[in-house]
Amino acid sequence: MTFVVTENCIQCKYTDCVEVCPVDCFYEGPNFLVIHPDECIDCALCEPECPAEAIFSEDELPEGQEKFIEINADLSEQWPNINERIDPPADADEWNGVPGKIDKLVR
Repeated sequence: MTFVVTENCIQCKYTDCVEVCPVDCFYEGPNFLVIHPDECIDCALCEPECPAEAIFSEDELPEGQEKFIEINADLSEQWPNINERIDPPADADEWNGVPGKIDKLVR
């Protein structure tokens, strides 16, 4: 089992979760973070740290977020690893909780 970053991270990209990950399994894109499914050890430390509440256990994904299992797997093979917290985008709080952001995902 692995954890999955879901839609609400798009445009928010808070990185509080990255700081607590003991295996550095987060990868950073232009406006989204993903978790590498083969590197995640299912420790659950990242989930409560996410201000956007965008991280879920694979078996507890909210309805409609299942596509993010594949998105995380694919993009974690393309994007660079991130293992330290960085400042979120200036407008992150404005995007937090906005539904339907999948079309904003920059790959």
